[in-house]
Amino acid sequence: MGKVRVGIIGAGRIGKIHADNLLRMPGAEVIAISDPFAGEELRAWASERGITHVAKDSGAIIGNPDIDAVFICSPTDTHVPLIIEAAAAGKHIFCEKPVSMDIERTKEALNSVRAAGVKLQIGFNRRFDHNFKRVQELVQQGRVGEPHIIKITSRDPNPPHPDYIKVSGGLFMDMAIHDFDMARFLSGSEVAEVSAHGTVLVDPVFAEHGDVDTAITTLRFENGALGVIDNSRRAAYGYDQRVEVFGSKGSVTADNDYPNTTIVSDDEGIVRDKPLHFFLERYNEAYVNEVRMFVESIQSGAPLPVEGFDGLQAERIALAAKLSVELGRPIKLSEV
Repeated sequence: MGKVRVGIIGAGRIGKIHADNLLRMPGAEVIAISDPFAGEELRAWASERGITHVAKDSGAIIGNPDIDAVFICSPTDTHVPLIIEAAAAGKHIFCEKPVSMDIERTKEALNSVRAAGVKLQIGFNRRFDHNFKRVQELVQQGRVGEPHIIKITSRDPNPPHPDYIKVSGGLFMDMAIHDFDMARFLSGSEVAEVSAHGTVLVDPVFAEHGDVDTAITTLRFENGALGVIDNSRRAAYGYDQRVEVFGSKGSVTADNDYPNTTIVSDDEGIVRDKPLHFFLERYNEAYVNEVRMFVESIQSGAPLPVEGFDGLQAERIALAAKLSVELGRPIKLSEV
């Protein structure tokens, strides 16, 4: 097929990022965007980019026969009904994570996609990061032998706004869900059992909303490997994103990205810049790559690099981690 014609539902930060990335791709054309709060500011933004249709109702996107694919960048509680509607309309779908915060609802959305025969990609952008993708490739090539231990560090530079915390779904579903997907991606195995510990050390506002801001999650994979993930909502030195896969033949690690590689060594010590501070800086290339591969998959018919099932599995791990904290025991994935 020729250009993939795209409509975007949700004109917040991530919706606009995807729009800008798509507009730079020769294989895609953004023709419409919708948002319940669409006004003159959004219309001006769209006009500057040649996006001809701006609407408040997502139905204007899903019902548009000129649109081949929709990007769902709206709040999480809208994802399932929008996926079901888009699938019924024969649109391919890119949906931000999580699909939902209810496993059964997520299954319902995936079933609708399967029945309609359309594609559904979930926005696990970290799979497309140049560092983490290289780690996964080396593991697949057998460079570390059989994986024994997967270690993931994921710490935000600052906690989110309190208004977001109360609707986020919690640290495990909102933040660590990326790491749960990364654990599956790097290990090449499904998770069998989850054990998590969480506490509030950054800001008491998390406790007010029944959430935690600091957590350690251990995973037992079906292939026998073990995983350790540590999360914090605030790292004073910046956005901390590191992984390691240790195996029978060695290990492979990926460090943080930095503004530059300069290191100053003198009699006062050894100094370098802090890691890139914001997730949009750290994963800018990954956002471009995930969208490009979605478009190319539609054009070529090739399998998607990350599908609805991956979203479901990450949600199940997140729910198991939350239950583990609440119940004080390991949770088998078969329980959720």
